[in-house]
Amino acid sequence: MSHPEVQGVVILARNGDRTECYQHPITQKPGYTQSTPLGEVQAHQLGTYLRNLYLNPGSSSHIRGIHSDLADLKEIHVRVKVGGEGAAVFDSATALLQGLYPPNPANRITLANETTVVAPLNGYQYIPVETVEPSNDRSLEPWTDCPAFEKHVRDVQNSAEFKEATKKAQPFFGSLRDFVFGREISMENMYNIWDFVNAELIHNKTYAHRLPPTFIEQARGYANMREDAIYSDKAMGGIGNIASRTALSSILKALQRIAFNGDPLQLMVIETTYQPFISFFHQTGVVDTHPELKAIPDFGSALAIELRRAPPPDARDFLRFKFRNGTHEDFRTIHVFKHHEDIPLTEFIYRLENSVIDSNRDWASACSTSSSSSWLGLPERATTGSKVADASLGVLLALFMMALMFFAGKAIRRRRTVRLSGPDAQLSAAPTEIIVQRRDEKARLPY
Repeated sequence: MSHPEVQGVVILARNGDRTECYQHPITQKPGYTQSTPLGEVQAHQLGTYLRNLYLNPGSSSHIRGIHSDLADLKEIHVRVKVGGEGAAVFDSATALLQGLYPPNPANRITLANETTVVAPLNGYQYIPVETVEPSNDRSLEPWTDCPAFEKHVRDVQNSAEFKEATKKAQPFFGSLRDFVFGREISMENMYNIWDFVNAELIHNKTYAHRLPPTFIEQARGYANMREDAIYSDKAMGGIGNIASRTALSSILKALQRIAFNGDPLQLMVIETTYQPFISFFHQTGVVDTHPELKAIPDFGSALAIELRRAPPPDARDFLRFKFRNGTHEDFRTIHVFKHHEDIPLTEFIYRLENSVIDSNRDWASACSTSSSSSWLGLPERATTGSKVADASLGVLLALFMMALMFFAGKAIRRRRTVRLSGPDAQLSAAPTEIIVQRRDEKARLPY
């Protein structure tokens, strides 16, 4: 079925190249990293590619009615993961937006004294982004501080399949030892081994000249095997798919907003790391027809979810999925849930609604943890090693919490318009104003 008219798009984008980033093999918490000029170029290239595809009026995938030269901030929403790899992800989002909406001399204003002022850098366009921090929103990094996911990681690494892969990898591990400089070589640590080798191969000329042929491919293959097993699950709503189960909360809400003619949103960009891609391809069954996607996506990769409207008399909205691995290929169409064509939006939502994690409380339940301890960054159980000290600390903590609740209650009574975030807080906000429009119009409504 042909659905030529693109109403809007949701983009899931991976950050560009960065320095080496160590991840704990069990908790998956990452260490420090920063973006590189190469990574910023990759993200900028992705933004330019998306501009040519979706903002160019001459493109067959042009988003109907969107402002293409000067950004209308009501039409675009950008969410950026700032947990692990936060600096690199944020820089990539900035570079992507520079390519998506480049400087334009028309970005100017005429003052009351008739002076015309052009924005810096010959019309640079400043597009605001929503930073998503795991301390208050788990939608883009739900796998850290998650006991159930840590158990899942241990179960995967104790499985017969994982142990068999470890046994087969031993000859390669022995050959690789001279090229990792004392780092632990194991299947459990394979992501970190590959990440180090890959970073050195790209940035270290001496290392690149010494590394034997096929070593990077073998390291990538074993890293793919591990990450695919870690960030997937046989059950759609399984803990292994948590990376996409939370990200889909933002995605589905954005698609519903785009489909509603009274909402001006037409383009959402979610800048994140590699984990949600793997989980999404498993959760939606894409890997059944595209097994090559059981892998870590390259830097600068992107998944586009296009909302397309059927021609009259069919008034339904359909979704088309496209994936681009890295910056050296074009989008290719992939199909979810074994569909061989575009899938109706209503069916896509229906299939996923029972597995999507929509709130902090849902996340805490899925992770078998206390949502309040997660917000505060506290471990679930802490001890000083002394029973007397523990008891005293418990009493003091209880008194402190009672005082905190007392003053918080007074503050709420003083300002009843304030809405505090809590465990039921949604992972992504719904529209705050709704006005019914004709189906063939896009409203430009202030929030």
